[in-house]
Amino acid sequence: MGEELLRLLSKSRLYSEELGIDLAEGGDPAYFRWFLASQLFGQRISEPIALGTYHAFERHGLLSPEALLAAGWDYLVHPVMREGGYVRYDESKSRQLLRNAKALLDRYGGSLQRLHDEARDPADLERRLQTFYRVGPVTANIFLRELRPFWPKADPEPLPRVRTLAEVLGIDLSALPRKSLAFARVEAGLVRLQLRHPKGRKAPRTRADYVRLAQKGVGLGAPPP
Repeated sequence: MGEELLRLLSKSRLYSEELGIDLAEGGDPAYFRWFLASQLFGQRISEPIALGTYHAFERHGLLSPEALLAAGWDYLVHPVMREGGYVRYDESKSRQLLRNAKALLDRYGGSLQRLHDEARDPADLERRLQTFYRVGPVTANIFLRELRPFWPKADPEPLPRVRTLAEVLGIDLSALPRKSLAFARVEAGLVRLQLRHPKGRKAPRTRADYVRLAQKGVGLGAPPP
């Protein structure tokens, strides 16, 4: 059953792909869009709200550090954050995004590629990311795990909760090279199975329950059943 789940999850879309961000093609515009999205996902807020808020930034053309700074705090809070439903953390998250846009411009000329290139190794890359305002280990992990196949120095450890779920489901993560696109897809699928499953009495309790969810496409990026 673990092998069946591994096969299903290896077809998962990356979260960046779900947002229409092509990290394989690369370039600073794509990297910044993913950095923006990672900061939205990094808050304790529901996936649909984070996804919807990213699309609100997209609709308003706020996908570069310069554009964020030109828009300013008031505009980010309302209408952008409000449109996405990011209401509980709208003010603090807007402040974070603006401070980090300015820091990126000041330190690296606005280039996340330059940040990567100047890092000595994977650990230094993670350290540099975590010097940004309110970017902790989880947000840094979200950003870097989907860049593993494309950035030589991007190689974060899978989050403990991802490893735990893989073990419960009988999935051997070591069967895949950690820098491979297949590994990143399985990881994204495991995260979705954790976050998008039904709640309450319908929540999955057995390995077979998770297999059924994967067969319904939840790991691939489908909405919860």
